[in-house]
Amino acid sequence: MPLILASTSIYRRQLLERLGLPFVVARPEVDESALDTETPDQTAERLAVAKARALVERSTDALIIGSDQVAYLGQHRFGKPGSVPKAIAQLQQMRGQRVVFHTAVALINSATGRIQVAGVPTVVQFRALSDEEITRYVEKEMPLDCAGSAKVEGLGISLLDALSGDDPTALIGLPLIALTRMLRAEGVVVP
Repeated sequence: MPLILASTSIYRRQLLERLGLPFVVARPEVDESALDTETPDQTAERLAVAKARALVERSTDALIIGSDQVAYLGQHRFGKPGSVPKAIAQLQQMRGQRVVFHTAVALINSATGRIQVAGVPTVVQFRALSDEEITRYVEKEMPLDCAGSAKVEGLGISLLDALSGDDPTALIGLPLIALTRMLRAEGVVVP
């Protein structure tokens, strides 16, 4: 059964490549806005399912992977900044704070309709960053397409004092431990 990644994120594609399974990438057309009535973790999980579900009609006999990540401090959400000023502002708000990055993954078997979803939180302790450190980081890394502007697979790791979570790949954007569990439940041999 073909495997489809419902994401154009290079980070998610690179993570999925680690499993050594053949897959194709497709862009899901999904409004990624949060709903006023949901918590940040509910947002990530709903969007992961929505991204996978968006490709079900195009692929009636496939395993479709959707993923989403929301960073939050209390009830304040940090999405993809999209611009340098917004990235700087996000990091200024997060400096010295404990921020939760909630990454959700969904797997839909389009032949059976079975949906599996898991949320994987990672708690990140940001250093008490100076404005100069933040600006230098943003200008070097350009993390405009990363939730919370923290690209930890690169220079963003230098912004942190500590992190804790069950899956190190979750913070990058695709929790592979949860995903491999889901794939095995669908009969996919990993490794």
